[in-house]
Amino acid sequence: MEEAIIIGAGPCGISAAVELKKRGIKPLIIEKGCIANSIYHYPLSMTFFSSPENIEIGEVPFMTINDKPTRHEALKYYRKVVELYNIQVHMYERVTNMEKVNTGFLLYTETREGQKVYQAKNVIIATGYYDQPNLLNIPGENFPHVFHYFRDGHPYTGHDVVVIGGRNSAIDAALELYQSGANVTMVYRKNAFHASVKAWVKPVIESAIENERIHMVWETEVVEIKPRSIIVDSKGVRSEIRADFVFAMTGYRPNLTILEKMGARVDEKTHVPICSETMETSIPGLYLAGVVATGHDATKIFIENGRYHGEKIASDILAKVKREIGCKIKDI
Repeated sequence: MEEAIIIGAGPCGISAAVELKKRGIKPLIIEKGCIANSIYHYPLSMTFFSSPENIEIGEVPFMTINDKPTRHEALKYYRKVVELYNIQVHMYERVTNMEKVNTGFLLYTETREGQKVYQAKNVIIATGYYDQPNLLNIPGENFPHVFHYFRDGHPYTGHDVVVIGGRNSAIDAALELYQSGANVTMVYRKNAFHASVKAWVKPVIESAIENERIHMVWETEVVEIKPRSIIVDSKGVRSEIRADFVFAMTGYRPNLTILEKMGARVDEKTHVPICSETMETSIPGLYLAGVVATGHDATKIFIENGRYHGEKIASDILAKVKREIGCKIKDI
């Protein structure tokens, strides 16, 4: 039986593993993809909002010549942390179900060899939020030319592309698409960009719009996607915009399926899981680390603050281990 299993090998999951190892507890991470899987699927040219020291974990310096680290640098850094701390990670293994038993938890996983079953006294869910986009729930959203993720602008050169949204991911996609030679239109339901837009990016997108390099449609919602266009509603007036490809950059939200199946308490209005100060859910031994601990607003927790969850969790698990040892000694 494992003392602690962590689901998710992102920065917050790795941080939790590091903190456990510091306290003499050997964790196992189970990850459905690769190390830092979400970061791997970020746009190829993505630059972090944070400075390197704000996303460091395990007291391992994040060295970069840039003010803000790149996706490639982050992948290399988190791989190195796993290597330095000799953390056991089972990659390309998906947790499909979990049960609470007297001794802790049973975890069921799928691998290319088939199903596996693990036992753990404690489980830490650090699955992030990037796997579950906020859907528009409109006709045509499932067309193959509609995407909720952006990787690279090159394939869309010379095409009419619509980007839906007004936060960082939408702006970054629109700028790279334009720079790659696409004819870009942005559609946003509000009348101004979100306050969270990166300070060094905002003047760039504003200049592109002012100089008509990117066409901006404010206070408008997309109501239907067709094979070569979209239908939009601007204050009750409907019109059609040509679109060979559509990027619905409408954000993401944590997947709480396992928590809900387990019967963990979740706030009905905000969908925020109820946790103690040590990040333990209403189910003893089940913890959350990182953005999965947020509800509908996944912008409240980033690597910067989620990386500290591991220390709280590891300290609480160590205290449990000490109490268990103390009880065994007393019985002897």
